[in-house]
Amino acid sequence: MTTTSNFRGVYAIPVTPFNEDLTIDWHSLRKCIDFSVDNGAHGIVLPVNASEGPFLTDAERKEVLKTGIEVVAGAVPVIGGVSGASTVISIELTKNAASLGADAVMAMPPNGAGGSTVWDHYAAIAEAGQLPVWIQNNKPPAGPVVPTNQMVKLLKEVEHVDYVKEESYLPGQVMTELLKKAEGAVKGLMGGMGGRYLVDEFRRGSCGTMPAGHITDAHVKLWNALENGGVDEDGLQIVTDEARGIWEQMIPSLNFEFMFGVNAYKAAYWRRGIIRTPLTRNPANKSLDKLDYEELDKILDRMSDLLYR
Repeated sequence: MTTTSNFRGVYAIPVTPFNEDLTIDWHSLRKCIDFSVDNGAHGIVLPVNASEGPFLTDAERKEVLKTGIEVVAGAVPVIGGVSGASTVISIELTKNAASLGADAVMAMPPNGAGGSTVWDHYAAIAEAGQLPVWIQNNKPPAGPVVPTNQMVKLLKEVEHVDYVKEESYLPGQVMTELLKKAEGAVKGLMGGMGGRYLVDEFRRGSCGTMPAGHITDAHVKLWNALENGGVDEDGLQIVTDEARGIWEQMIPSLNFEFMFGVNAYKAAYWRRGIIRTPLTRNPANKSLDKLDYEELDKILDRMSDLLYR
Protein backbone atom coordinates (compact mmCIF):
# COMPACT_ATOMS: atom_id res chain seq x y z
CA MET A 1 0.00 0.00 0.00
CA THR A 2 1.30 3.47 -0.85
CA THR A 3 1.56 6.09 1.88
CA THR A 4 -0.51 8.76 0.12
CA SER A 5 -3.51 10.14 1.95
CA ASN A 6 -4.51 12.49 -0.86
CA PHE A 7 -5.86 11.15 -4.15
CA ARG A 8 -5.39 13.66 -6.95
CA GLY A 9 -5.02 13.63 -10.71
CA VAL A 10 -5.91 11.18 -13.48
CA TYR A 11 -7.03 7.83 -12.05
CA ALA A 12 -7.13 5.67 -15.15
CA ILE A 13 -9.43 2.67 -15.56
CA PRO A 14 -7.98 -0.20 -17.60
CA VAL A 15 -10.44 -2.29 -19.58
CA THR A 16 -10.56 -6.04 -19.08
CA PRO A 17 -9.32 -7.46 -22.40
CA PHE A 18 -10.67 -10.79 -23.66
CA ASN A 19 -9.40 -13.60 -25.84
CA GLU A 20 -11.43 -14.82 -28.81
CA ASP A 21 -13.30 -17.23 -26.52
CA LEU A 22 -14.10 -14.33 -24.12
CA THR A 23 -11.79 -15.58 -21.38
CA ILE A 24 -9.65 -12.85 -19.84
CA ASP A 25 -6.47 -11.98 -21.72
CA TRP A 26 -4.20 -11.46 -18.72
CA HIS A 27 -1.18 -10.43 -20.79
CA SER A 28 -3.15 -7.63 -22.47
CA LEU A 29 -4.57 -6.55 -19.10
CA ARG A 30 -1.04 -6.09 -17.78
CA LYS A 31 -0.19 -4.06 -20.88
CA CYS A 32 -3.22 -1.80 -20.29
CA ILE A 33 -2.12 -1.13 -16.72
CA ASP A 34 1.52 -0.53 -17.70
CA PHE A 35 0.38 1.82 -20.46
CA SER A 36 -1.48 4.07 -18.03
CA VAL A 37 1.27 4.09 -15.39
CA ASP A 38 3.99 4.69 -17.99
CA ASN A 39 2.01 7.59 -19.45
CA GLY A 40 1.68 9.42 -16.17
CA ALA A 41 -1.56 8.23 -14.55
CA HIS A 42 -1.67 9.31 -10.91
CA GLY A 43 -3.67 6.24 -9.91
CA ILE A 44 -5.39 3.10 -11.23
CA VAL A 45 -9.01 2.05 -10.65
CA LEU A 46 -10.29 -1.48 -11.33
CA PRO A 47 -12.46 -3.41 -11.89
CA VAL A 48 -15.38 -1.04 -12.40
CA ASN A 49 -17.93 -0.28 -15.14
CA ALA A 50 -15.32 0.60 -17.78
CA SER A 51 -13.60 -2.70 -16.88
CA GLU A 52 -16.87 -4.56 -17.60
CA GLY A 53 -16.94 -5.35 -13.89
CA PRO A 54 -20.63 -6.36 -13.92
CA PHE A 55 -19.82 -9.02 -16.53
CA LEU A 56 -16.91 -10.60 -14.63
CA THR A 57 -17.31 -13.41 -12.14
CA ASP A 58 -16.45 -12.60 -8.53
CA ALA A 59 -13.33 -14.75 -8.86
CA GLU A 60 -12.30 -12.84 -11.99
CA ARG A 61 -12.89 -9.51 -10.29
CA LYS A 62 -10.60 -10.51 -7.44
CA GLU A 63 -7.91 -11.69 -9.85
CA VAL A 64 -8.18 -8.49 -11.94
CA LEU A 65 -7.59 -6.38 -8.83
CA LYS A 66 -4.75 -8.65 -7.72
CA THR A 67 -3.14 -8.27 -11.14
CA GLY A 68 -3.53 -4.48 -11.02
CA ILE A 69 -1.87 -4.21 -7.63
CA GLU A 70 0.96 -6.51 -8.70
CA VAL A 71 1.65 -4.63 -11.93
CA VAL A 72 1.48 -1.18 -10.32
CA ALA A 73 3.82 -2.38 -7.55
CA GLY A 74 3.26 0.70 -5.40
CA ALA A 75 4.10 3.23 -8.12
CA VAL A 76 0.69 4.92 -7.76
CA PRO A 77 -2.41 4.30 -5.61
CA VAL A 78 -4.84 1.57 -6.66
CA ILE A 79 -8.57 1.91 -5.94
CA GLY A 80 -10.50 -1.36 -5.95
CA GLY A 81 -14.00 -1.43 -7.39
CA VAL A 82 -16.31 -3.29 -5.00
CA SER A 83 -19.80 -2.56 -6.34
CA GLY A 84 -22.06 -5.58 -6.10
CA ALA A 85 -25.63 -6.76 -6.52
CA SER A 86 -25.90 -6.85 -2.73
CA THR A 87 -24.09 -5.52 0.32
CA VAL A 88 -22.91 -9.05 1.15
CA ILE A 89 -21.06 -9.24 -2.18
CA SER A 90 -19.54 -5.78 -1.72
CA ILE A 91 -18.33 -6.70 1.79
CA GLU A 92 -16.59 -9.80 0.43
CA LEU A 93 -14.95 -7.80 -2.38
CA THR A 94 -13.92 -5.09 0.10
CA LYS A 95 -12.25 -7.58 2.43
CA ASN A 96 -10.43 -9.02 -0.56
CA ALA A 97 -9.26 -5.55 -1.65
CA ALA A 98 -7.95 -4.82 1.83
CA SER A 99 -6.11 -8.14 1.99
CA LEU A 100 -4.43 -7.43 -1.37
CA GLY A 101 -3.23 -3.98 -0.27
CA ALA A 102 -5.57 -1.68 -2.20
CA ASP A 103 -5.29 1.97 -1.22
CA ALA A 104 -9.06 2.57 -1.24
CA VAL A 105 -12.30 1.03 -2.44
CA MET A 106 -15.14 2.47 -4.49
CA ALA A 107 -18.75 1.31 -4.71
CA MET A 108 -22.14 2.20 -6.07
CA PRO A 109 -25.17 1.20 -4.02
CA PRO A 110 -26.88 -1.96 -5.29
CA ASN A 111 -29.51 -1.29 -7.93
CA GLY A 112 -32.84 -0.64 -6.25
CA ALA A 113 -31.27 0.56 -3.00
CA GLY A 114 -32.45 3.74 -1.33
CA GLY A 115 -32.70 5.47 2.02
CA SER A 116 -31.36 3.47 4.95
CA THR A 117 -30.24 0.68 2.62
CA VAL A 118 -27.70 3.02 1.03
CA TRP A 119 -26.49 4.15 4.45
CA ASP A 120 -26.11 0.58 5.69
CA HIS A 121 -24.29 -0.38 2.49
CA TYR A 122 -21.52 2.19 2.87
CA ALA A 123 -21.26 1.76 6.62
CA ALA A 124 -20.74 -1.98 6.12
CA ILE A 125 -18.08 -1.47 3.44
CA ALA A 126 -16.22 1.05 5.60
CA GLU A 127 -16.26 -1.30 8.58
CA ALA A 128 -15.19 -4.32 6.54
CA GLY A 129 -12.23 -2.73 4.80
CA GLN A 130 -10.96 -0.04 7.17
CA LEU A 131 -9.87 1.77 3.98
CA PRO A 132 -10.84 5.10 2.42
CA VAL A 133 -14.21 4.64 0.71
CA TRP A 134 -15.34 6.38 -2.47
CA ILE A 135 -19.07 6.82 -3.01
CA GLN A 136 -19.61 6.26 -6.73
CA ASN A 137 -22.68 8.34 -7.44
CA ASN A 138 -23.96 7.26 -10.83
CA LYS A 139 -27.35 7.13 -12.54
CA PRO A 140 -29.61 4.43 -13.97
CA PRO A 141 -29.10 1.96 -15.50
CA ALA A 142 -25.56 1.79 -14.04
CA GLY A 143 -26.67 2.47 -10.49
CA PRO A 144 -29.00 4.52 -8.31
CA VAL A 145 -28.45 8.22 -7.67
CA VAL A 146 -27.53 8.96 -4.06
CA PRO A 147 -29.21 12.20 -2.90
CA THR A 148 -26.68 14.93 -2.21
CA ASN A 149 -27.84 15.44 1.37
CA GLN A 150 -27.40 11.73 2.07
CA MET A 151 -23.86 11.83 0.70
CA VAL A 152 -23.14 14.80 2.97
CA LYS A 153 -24.41 12.88 5.98
CA LEU A 154 -22.35 9.79 5.05
CA LEU A 155 -19.21 11.89 4.59
CA LYS A 156 -19.69 13.60 7.94
CA GLU A 157 -20.77 10.65 10.05
CA VAL A 158 -19.30 7.39 8.68
CA GLU A 159 -15.61 6.85 9.35
CA HIS A 160 -13.57 6.15 6.18
CA VAL A 161 -16.31 7.40 3.82
CA ASP A 162 -14.32 10.41 2.64
CA TYR A 163 -14.44 10.62 -1.16
CA VAL A 164 -16.96 10.87 -4.01
CA LYS A 165 -16.83 9.99 -7.68
CA GLU A 166 -19.66 12.12 -9.01
CA GLU A 167 -21.20 11.15 -12.35
CA SER A 168 -24.92 11.62 -11.85
CA TYR A 169 -27.00 14.36 -13.44
CA LEU A 170 -25.43 17.86 -13.40
CA PRO A 171 -22.19 16.63 -11.77
CA GLY A 172 -20.63 20.09 -11.53
CA GLN A 173 -23.51 21.47 -9.53
CA VAL A 174 -23.52 18.42 -7.25
CA MET A 175 -19.80 18.94 -6.60
CA THR A 176 -20.32 22.59 -5.69
CA GLU A 177 -23.13 21.65 -3.28
CA LEU A 178 -21.10 18.84 -1.73
CA LEU A 179 -18.07 21.05 -1.11
CA LYS A 180 -20.27 23.70 0.48
CA LYS A 181 -22.35 21.40 2.70
CA ALA A 182 -19.81 18.69 3.58
CA GLU A 183 -16.97 21.16 4.09
CA GLY A 184 -13.84 19.38 5.29
CA ALA A 185 -15.63 16.03 5.56
CA VAL A 186 -15.18 15.47 1.83
CA LYS A 187 -11.49 14.88 1.19
CA GLY A 188 -11.81 14.69 -2.57
CA LEU A 189 -14.21 14.74 -5.51
CA MET A 190 -13.58 13.26 -8.92
CA GLY A 191 -15.74 13.11 -12.01
CA GLY A 192 -16.37 10.23 -14.36
CA MET A 193 -18.14 9.86 -17.71
CA GLY A 194 -14.81 9.74 -19.52
CA GLY A 195 -13.76 13.17 -18.31
CA ARG A 196 -16.25 14.94 -20.59
CA TYR A 197 -16.96 17.59 -17.94
CA LEU A 198 -13.51 17.77 -16.36
CA VAL A 199 -12.93 21.44 -17.18
CA ASP A 200 -16.09 22.53 -15.36
CA GLU A 201 -15.49 20.03 -12.53
CA PHE A 202 -11.94 21.28 -12.05
CA ARG A 203 -13.09 24.89 -11.84
CA ARG A 204 -15.56 23.87 -9.12
CA GLY A 205 -12.92 22.09 -7.04
CA SER A 206 -12.55 18.51 -8.25
CA CYS A 207 -9.31 16.73 -7.34
CA GLY A 208 -9.19 14.61 -10.46
CA THR A 209 -10.98 12.39 -12.92
CA MET A 210 -11.49 8.64 -13.47
CA PRO A 211 -11.64 7.98 -17.23
CA ALA A 212 -11.06 4.78 -19.16
CA GLY A 213 -7.34 4.37 -19.78
CA HIS A 214 -7.10 4.16 -23.58
CA ILE A 215 -6.01 7.82 -23.91
CA THR A 216 -4.36 8.22 -20.51
CA ASP A 217 -1.58 10.24 -22.17
CA ALA A 218 -4.04 12.88 -23.38
CA HIS A 219 -5.89 13.03 -20.06
CA VAL A 220 -2.60 13.53 -18.20
CA LYS A 221 -1.60 16.38 -20.53
CA LEU A 222 -4.96 18.01 -19.87
CA TRP A 223 -4.64 17.54 -16.12
CA ASN A 224 -1.13 19.00 -16.03
CA ALA A 225 -2.35 22.06 -17.92
CA LEU A 226 -5.23 22.44 -15.47
CA GLU A 227 -2.91 22.21 -12.48
CA ASN A 228 -0.81 25.05 -13.90
CA GLY A 229 -3.74 27.46 -13.52
CA GLY A 230 -3.61 28.07 -9.77
CA VAL A 231 -6.52 29.49 -7.78
CA ASP A 232 -8.42 32.79 -8.15
CA GLU A 233 -9.41 35.26 -5.42
CA ASP A 234 -12.64 33.35 -4.79
CA GLY A 235 -10.75 30.12 -4.18
CA LEU A 236 -11.83 28.56 -7.47
CA GLN A 237 -9.33 26.58 -9.51
CA ILE A 238 -8.39 28.42 -12.70
CA VAL A 239 -8.74 26.78 -16.11
CA THR A 240 -5.89 27.89 -18.36
CA ASP A 241 -6.34 28.61 -22.05
CA GLU A 242 -3.91 25.77 -22.72
CA ALA A 243 -6.11 23.36 -20.75
CA ARG A 244 -9.28 24.47 -22.50
CA GLY A 245 -7.57 24.05 -25.87
CA ILE A 246 -6.48 20.50 -25.03
CA TRP A 247 -9.97 19.65 -23.78
CA GLU A 248 -11.55 21.03 -26.96
CA GLN A 249 -9.15 18.90 -29.01
CA MET A 250 -10.26 15.84 -27.04
CA ILE A 251 -14.02 16.44 -27.41
CA PRO A 252 -14.47 14.32 -30.59
CA SER A 253 -12.90 11.36 -28.78
CA LEU A 254 -15.04 11.95 -25.68
CA ASN A 255 -18.19 12.15 -27.82
CA PHE A 256 -17.25 8.93 -29.60
CA GLU A 257 -16.80 7.20 -26.25
CA PHE A 258 -20.17 8.46 -25.07
CA MET A 259 -21.84 6.80 -28.05
CA PHE A 260 -20.07 3.42 -27.93
CA GLY A 261 -18.93 3.03 -24.31
CA VAL A 262 -16.58 0.15 -23.59
CA ASN A 263 -16.53 -0.79 -27.28
CA ALA A 264 -14.89 2.56 -28.01
CA TYR A 265 -12.36 2.13 -25.21
CA LYS A 266 -11.38 -1.30 -26.45
CA ALA A 267 -11.32 -0.26 -30.09
CA ALA A 268 -8.87 2.53 -29.24
CA TYR A 269 -6.67 0.22 -27.14
CA TRP A 270 -6.72 -2.24 -30.05
CA ARG A 271 -5.91 0.39 -32.69
CA ARG A 272 -3.03 1.56 -30.47
CA GLY A 273 -1.59 -1.96 -30.30
CA ILE A 274 -2.14 -2.45 -26.56
CA ILE A 275 -4.71 -5.29 -26.55
CA ARG A 276 -5.09 -8.27 -28.89
CA THR A 277 -8.86 -8.09 -29.48
CA PRO A 278 -11.57 -5.43 -28.97
CA LEU A 279 -14.13 -8.06 -27.88
CA THR A 280 -16.54 -7.38 -25.01
CA ARG A 281 -18.93 -9.43 -22.89
CA ASN A 282 -21.51 -6.66 -22.73
CA PRO A 283 -24.85 -8.12 -23.89
CA ALA A 284 -25.97 -4.65 -25.03
CA ASN A 285 -23.11 -4.66 -27.50
CA LYS A 286 -22.56 -1.56 -29.64
CA SER A 287 -20.06 -3.02 -32.08
CA LEU A 288 -18.20 -0.65 -34.37
CA ASP A 289 -18.59 -1.12 -38.12
CA LYS A 290 -16.08 -0.24 -40.85
CA LEU A 291 -17.11 3.41 -41.00
CA ASP A 292 -16.96 3.73 -37.20
CA TYR A 293 -13.37 2.45 -37.23
CA GLU A 294 -12.53 4.95 -39.96
CA GLU A 295 -13.92 7.71 -37.76
CA LEU A 296 -11.99 6.48 -34.72
CA ASP A 297 -8.77 6.39 -36.74
CA LYS A 298 -9.36 9.98 -37.87
CA ILE A 299 -10.07 11.09 -34.28
CA LEU A 300 -6.88 9.47 -32.98
CA ASP A 301 -4.86 10.94 -35.84
CA ARG A 302 -6.15 14.47 -35.25
CA MET A 303 -5.23 14.32 -31.55
CA SER A 304 -1.92 12.58 -32.19
CA ASP A 305 0.10 15.40 -30.63
CA LEU A 306 -1.56 14.52 -27.30
CA LEU A 307 -0.68 10.83 -27.64
CA TYR A 308 2.73 9.31 -27.05
CA ARG A 309 2.31 6.42 -29.47
